[in-house]
Amino acid sequence: MRIVLCSQVKADFENVAADFGHDLFIFLLPPKFFASLVAYEGSSPGSKVHIRFNLPFPSDWISIIKSEQKDDEKYIFIDEGEKLPFGLKQWKHIHSIEKGKGNCTKITDDMNFSTGINILDFLMYPFLFLSFYPRKKLYKKYFEK
Repeated sequence: MRIVLCSQVKADFENVAADFGHDLFIFLLPPKFFASLVAYEGSSPGSKVHIRFNLPFPSDWISIIKSEQKDDEKYIFIDEGEKLPFGLKQWKHIHSIEKGKGNCTKITDDMNFSTGINILDFLMYPFLFLSFYPRKKLYKKYFEK
């Protein structure tokens, strides 16, 4: 199943691409009582991102960066789940940062997931959508400072 969220920020592409790292990741995390960052190795291929969830039950989410591409107009990196919580069997997240018109940048979170059972994918969709939807406002808050 697929979730795509697009955000536009009033910030220079080069700055947004350069700042798409550890500090932004910490900023995007849910409150510490819910989840914490165990490891963040960056967005280059082979790097690991490890989140530990405390609620609704202790679980780990480990993703590995599979690819990264950058040019003067677009920056893309892709992570895939290695160890997933909540009954997820597959996870692929394409992070895309694109130069927009003027001083704007478009950020797209394109996520594909599967529990292995179609009906469970439909039940999981609202939870994952609502987990990532706040990024639309958080990106603006972080980059438009």
